[in-house]
Amino acid sequence: MPYAQLLSDEQLELIRNNSNIVSYNKKDSVFRQSTRTSHIMLLASGLVKIFKEGRNERVVLLRMASPGEYIGMLSVMGDQIHQYSATAVETSEICFIDINAFRNVLMENGKFSLKLMSIISQDGLFIFNRLINQTHKQLPGRIADVLLYFADNIYGKSQFDFPLTRRELAELAGTTKESFIRTLTEFKHDKIIDLDGSHVRIISMDIVKTLSELG
Repeated sequence: MPYAQLLSDEQLELIRNNSNIVSYNKKDSVFRQSTRTSHIMLLASGLVKIFKEGRNERVVLLRMASPGEYIGMLSVMGDQIHQYSATAVETSEICFIDINAFRNVLMENGKFSLKLMSIISQDGLFIFNRLINQTHKQLPGRIADVLLYFADNIYGKSQFDFPLTRRELAELAGTTKESFIRTLTEFKHDKIIDLDGSHVRIISMDIVKTLSELG
């Protein structure tokens, strides 16, 4: 749990006694948009995608959640209804914490509450900045953003396997599947990346960063 060191032994025990771990297989739904919120959810292992469903089956992939991150906190703390959906991208374990027990801890522990507010704000700002970039950046810049997102935020290395389908990656970049594949292939031909199926190796991190910055 993030910032668990700020909690007293009694507060940690309260959370443990009001929590349970649920396992999910790949593609299992964690929660659906428009359903009621009921628990604080903390990803213990695996990877989860957070996405907004719109009209005509249009999907906006907002972000990925990796171990140690809260899921659905924007909705849980701001509304009684989930404003987006979450699905396991790979086998995952999620810790469900009773919302009333968690709120009791927040009311008792100001330092922990402030840190949680920081996490919620960072999540909101990340989504805000991503959507702005999708509007203002050209396609190469958006594809570069996706590469950097997985390299820096998710895996912490320049070589990884895409955990998403090409369609989902296109949703993350705010483009079509065909345009995403075409641009990724151009990156490969220009020797910016090495691509073998879902396996990616960023050859020139400097070029990828420049494309992202220039948009």
